[in-house]
Amino acid sequence: MLPQLWFFVSIAFSFSTWGIVATRYIWPKLRLLRRAEALRPLLILHSFRFIGLAFLVPGVVSPELPSAFAYSAAYGDLVAATLALLSLVSLPRGAGIVIAWIFNWWGLADLLNAFYQANDAGLVAGQLGATYFIPTLVVPLLLITHGLAFRILLQHHNESAIAERQHPA
Repeated sequence: MLPQLWFFVSIAFSFSTWGIVATRYIWPKLRLLRRAEALRPLLILHSFRFIGLAFLVPGVVSPELPSAFAYSAAYGDLVAATLALLSLVSLPRGAGIVIAWIFNWWGLADLLNAFYQANDAGLVAGQLGATYFIPTLVVPLLLITHGLAFRILLQHHNESAIAERQHPA
């Protein structure tokens, strides 16, 4: 039980640390940008989610890694990375914003599903092998940046509506 405890403590510390970084350094810069420009760095970050394919590489993960978790996490991340890239190349047009919404919902659901799949399969931290850093370092950052992306998408939409009402064309 002690190794699992250290695994969850690592995740908790990562959430705390990334939360501080996001609050002090990332959000103050992004909130001043136009929606498309604020989304770009977040989408670039999420385009690296192809790294989840490492869950499928023998020797990188333990042979005992539950395949239901591995396949779901790997392919879910690949779809999220593809959606992030599609949105990135489509910005600032309306299609880019629509794809950003789709990406953000998919990406968040994928990460939450990975937590569910890991718990349901009885995943033990040691089964992750070299991919241990993904849930302990990367996933907390990705979850926090999904929150930032939702805030940007919602806030900038509301600001545009308010500006339109104040200064009709």
